[in-house]
Amino acid sequence: MKGFNVRVYGIFIHENKLLVSDEHIKGMNITKLPGGGLEYGEGTHDCVAREFKEELDLDIEVVSHFYTTDFFVNSAFSSNNQVLSIYYIVKPKEDFNTQKVKFKIATKLFDFEKKMEGAQSMRWVEIEKISDNDFTFIIDKRVGEMLSNKLK
Repeated sequence: MKGFNVRVYGIFIHENKLLVSDEHIKGMNITKLPGGGLEYGEGTHDCVAREFKEELDLDIEVVSHFYTTDFFVNSAFSSNNQVLSIYYIVKPKEDFNTQKVKFKIATKLFDFEKKMEGAQSMRWVEIEKISDNDFTFIIDKRVGEMLSNKLK
């Protein structure tokens, strides 16, 4: 049966850097923005807030909508699913400079403590250096290109 996979991501920029997530999923190393799958009964703002809390232990709020997929994308993990991704500009609810950051910031790609299913590390990418090549999947590449054009 064919279906849809709705994904919701946060664009978090701090001190002219974009937060990206390096992950090991289904045997693949991927780079994407923090976020994940919409759960039944959940709104998109609630989803991105939940994902940031789960992945980074960070309470965020949605500032504005940035982009929603406007072309067909078949899931990389299930040929019977179409992916629809929604991207929001987000910011921490509290001053990020005064908070104790609870998530590890990596300085290199795929800096996992142990390379296993679900491994994840966060890293900052300088706004001036963002490109579509920083991301793995086609929708994220489109967003990387849009960010590059808009923020430089």
